[in-house]
Amino acid sequence: MTTKTAAAAARATVYGYPRQGPNRELKKAIEGYWKGRVSADALRATAAELRSSTWRQLAEAGIDEVPTGDFSYYDHVLDTSVMVGAVPERHREAVAADALDGFFAMARGTQHVAPLEMTKWFDTNYHYLVPELGPDTVFTADSSKQVAELKEALALGLSARPVLVGPVTYLLLAKPAPGVSADFDPLTLLDRLLPVYTEVLADLRAAGAQWVQLDEPALVQDRTNAELNAAERAYRVLGALTDRPKLLVASYFDRLGEALPVLAKAPVEGLALDFTDAAAANLDALAAVGGLPGKRLVAGVVNGRNIWVNDLEKSLATLGTLLGLAGQVDVAASCSLLHVPLDSAVERDIEPQVLRWLAFARQKTAEIVTLARGLSHGTDAIATELAANRADLAARAGSALTHDPAVRARAAAVTATDSRRSQPYAERTVAQRAHLALPLLPTTTIGSFPQTAELRAARADLRTGRTDVGGYEERIRSEIGEVIAFQEKTGLDVLVHGEAERNDMVQYFAEQLTGYLATQHGWVQSYGTRYVRPPVLAGDISRPDPMTVRWTTYAQSLTDRPVKGMLTGPVTMLAWSFVRDDQPLGDTARQVALALRDEVNDLEAAGTSVIQVDEPALRETLPLRATDRPAYLDWATEAFRLTTAGVRPGTQIHTHMCYAEFGDIVQAIDDLDADVISLEAARSHMQVAGELAEHGYPREAGPGVYDIHSPRVPGAEEAAVLLRKGLEAIPAERLWVNPDCGLKTRGWPETRASLENLVSAARTVRTELSGS
Repeated sequence: MTTKTAAAAARATVYGYPRQGPNRELKKAIEGYWKGRVSADALRATAAELRSSTWRQLAEAGIDEVPTGDFSYYDHVLDTSVMVGAVPERHREAVAADALDGFFAMARGTQHVAPLEMTKWFDTNYHYLVPELGPDTVFTADSSKQVAELKEALALGLSARPVLVGPVTYLLLAKPAPGVSADFDPLTLLDRLLPVYTEVLADLRAAGAQWVQLDEPALVQDRTNAELNAAERAYRVLGALTDRPKLLVASYFDRLGEALPVLAKAPVEGLALDFTDAAAANLDALAAVGGLPGKRLVAGVVNGRNIWVNDLEKSLATLGTLLGLAGQVDVAASCSLLHVPLDSAVERDIEPQVLRWLAFARQKTAEIVTLARGLSHGTDAIATELAANRADLAARAGSALTHDPAVRARAAAVTATDSRRSQPYAERTVAQRAHLALPLLPTTTIGSFPQTAELRAARADLRTGRTDVGGYEERIRSEIGEVIAFQEKTGLDVLVHGEAERNDMVQYFAEQLTGYLATQHGWVQSYGTRYVRPPVLAGDISRPDPMTVRWTTYAQSLTDRPVKGMLTGPVTMLAWSFVRDDQPLGDTARQVALALRDEVNDLEAAGTSVIQVDEPALRETLPLRATDRPAYLDWATEAFRLTTAGVRPGTQIHTHMCYAEFGDIVQAIDDLDADVISLEAARSHMQVAGELAEHGYPREAGPGVYDIHSPRVPGAEEAAVLLRKGLEAIPAERLWVNPDCGLKTRGWPETRASLENLVSAARTVRTELSGS
């Protein structure tokens, strides 16, 4: 871009921001409220202070228009269900009695009422609560939250833009309510929903909103003509309203594709597009429709999902091209900054030069402001920032951390044979059943047991030096012993060591592999009050030493029953990290797979006969467009097989997946060639069992019968009902009994009761099958 000043000053904005606060104040306040230690008023006060401090910080950084309405106590899609009155029948009494408690009941359930289903937000690791709708759904507007938060920001003297989930995306994310035919299409409710959005928009306009952002990320996916027609109708109706703010329709995570002409022609005042990975496709499509003359284009040129510094010159070139394609070009991140940590400046354990390669939410805000200034006033106005950015990019590209010749040579030498088991499943299973001698409907858990406050304190004491390694390891040995003894007493068939020593299923391994960086404060929301610290995959990956063999072997020494070795798979190691962006993902996956292969082989050599390699992110990372999926699934399934294919036929390989729409990847699940897969199924009422059966899945499977993301304890008969439903699709000789997911986040009382009921259910159904 030249130093010529743009005709109109570009504004800097963001679509959303991390909610938790610098020290996860929101998490602590909400969990305190659940435990009765924090009052509702105190919780609301904490939330209000976090919102105001965020808006002030954004404004002080140079953001011209702050977002409102993106804040949530749990999930913004659940907020939308409340806004449109889509409260399930089973939760209405709780919501009527107390709106806040009812909100959390929908999110988490109660002992007597199941929560809403939870699944991944597009291809991210954020989870949303799935709306439940049916032909009898009656929508009613409740704009109180959105209006109140807008007024809070305006009272601070800020320019604010409310952000709502758009009506088309909301309906496309919804599912038929329990008892409603699976053939019901929630999109048929659009004409019933639009009057509610009309009322909300009018309320926001009355409260002072100049612009309202309607997020429609579902439109970046492949959509039918009927769905595109619904989007056209929705924005024709909303655009024709007279009593409304200006409308900015936002898309992100991929190219808008065939929906772009629909939205470009709609009577709305602006569009927001992703110009990071989807830059070329969106640029071409925008040019093909003649641009957006007279309209506002918010250009997402800063990656809102990863943590690497922006290439400012590349982004300025994109912005310069866009100047001729819209009436007004403003600058933003590609999506909400909800998906990145808050501030890299507080990290103290990362080498300073490497830290300069990283940009968290606050640093991305600064990049957006810099780019807006450069777009408005020319490159001379940001010459210092451009020079520093060039130096940081060059330092990263030339670093020894990013290029390990030995790792690259090993990856290049891989052949197709390396990712194939020595025998097919039909032959392997004979050897495994003879060796393991498990009963019909074998019971197991997914891997982790409750991470108690005492365990977390023990790790903290080790970090701070309040205890030595010997004392810490004695605490871990004691915990493993208790976990093994409980499982034996309860009657589980295949045991786990409980993962007491692990802080996180990705971070634990990342800290022991070369090429990864760990943060101390890089928290990102996964769901509700569950926050994770994704490690940073910065360079080439190798495994210097065994990572799990010691504790797995110790656990096995305490019991005659098989103890599973537990690893996180290569795709999940990528998906739940901030992955490097300077080489193809498939190349990085192969490096991680080879490091994990060494661990699998060492576990087998140490006597472990059941090894679980978890891949919960396989579906999550599936590209949003069908044309991009085959290439991804090829390298993703190959990476899993490369991890596991080196074991003997008699070693049973398990994998695990949870909280995703599995129907899209059943063939890929088959291609993993795992001997046993466990899957989330309790909230989705065994849907995945039918999907496996329809595909003709030939291996063993454990669709979950215990929803671990709710504090409620399922009764033995409830678990038995789900188990019987699973048997309608999967033969008894291939059906396992297990929870949906790991038990790390649960407390011991509910864990004990739930697993006892799970084992009881398995025994009951075994008896029914035997006829005795």
